[in-house]
Amino acid sequence: MTGALTRALTPLPSGAVIGILGGGQLGRLLALAAGQLGFDVHIYCPEENCPAARVSAHATVAAYDDKAALAAFAAQCDIVTYEFENVPAQTVAEIERAGAEVRPNARALESSQDRLAEKTFLNGIGIPTVAFAALETGADLEAALAGFGGKGLLKTRRDGYDGKGQIRLSADGHAMPDAMSLIDARPCLLEAFAPFEREISVIVARGANLAGEIETLVFDPSENLHEDGILKRALVPANVPSAIADQARAAGTKLAEALDYIGVLAIEFFVMPDGALLANEFAPRVHNSGHWTPDACLTGQFEQHIRAIAGWPLGPVTRICDAEMDNLLGEEITQIPSAFPADTKFVPYGKTEPRPGRKMAHITRRLPPKNR
Repeated sequence: MTGALTRALTPLPSGAVIGILGGGQLGRLLALAAGQLGFDVHIYCPEENCPAARVSAHATVAAYDDKAALAAFAAQCDIVTYEFENVPAQTVAEIERAGAEVRPNARALESSQDRLAEKTFLNGIGIPTVAFAALETGADLEAALAGFGGKGLLKTRRDGYDGKGQIRLSADGHAMPDAMSLIDARPCLLEAFAPFEREISVIVARGANLAGEIETLVFDPSENLHEDGILKRALVPANVPSAIADQARAAGTKLAEALDYIGVLAIEFFVMPDGALLANEFAPRVHNSGHWTPDACLTGQFEQHIRAIAGWPLGPVTRICDAEMDNLLGEEITQIPSAFPADTKFVPYGKTEPRPGRKMAHITRRLPPKNR
């Protein structure tokens, strides 16, 4: 689809420098994709020897509040992006103050950093979520639980991911002491339980040309399976009717438009028994549930993000096969890659310490299309 952007984007020439805030596996995979398109990458990360820096042309090791380091980094980059949504908003402000542009914009970052702001924003643009309640005190929690039938999912408003900062509450009250402690320590919200049949997500890419005409492309929805709050497997195509898949694509497009977004984002949905979709959360970045795309589509999510922020035309998202992607967590990385089937792509993340539950790599298997 096309439309009017705030302004046109001038394409970056090959050899330009793309800055990435964050040095984890997503930054690493973005850097590899950028290199294949002819760009140099400059990683900014507080950690020494981070996975992304080891495959990039340049790296700055400094804190996210180091104004001098941020200004020097900005001066060396033609455009800046980020690999995770918990980059401090002030960091982006400092980079913009130094004269570099950040894509996606700060609005997308800020909207996704606080779960209360995120859900309020999604509902405000017509994308429904599960019922939720903001909490400030233990009394707020007790009232919200009563309204949600005595059970719900308590979450910190900020910094939670992969099941961290979450407490499941039920009518037996066993987890209430921990819940009260969490509320005392951090701003929280309570989400009502959603008796969903499955979770799906879509990866959306949005870019613009020299005339300011917008191009939005959406990858096929994946079906996501979790273990202990961590994505373990993504299956494509998702086992949902085409009407639900189309609804998810439309919601993802609506979100990107509302944010005036440039780049790749992901939005997760609960598929309810009646076929309704409830948004769980969105991420203003490339996403774990889209790791299958480089191996099963004509253009993968990492290349697509680089194309979008560089002002290049987006690549086709045509899916050429079915696929399943599995995360390798912790000690699972010790599996010998040669033991995987021939149709398996092994992608290590360059991490040196395989802690329990830590994402160390993923594998993608190409599958023949199912008869439908």
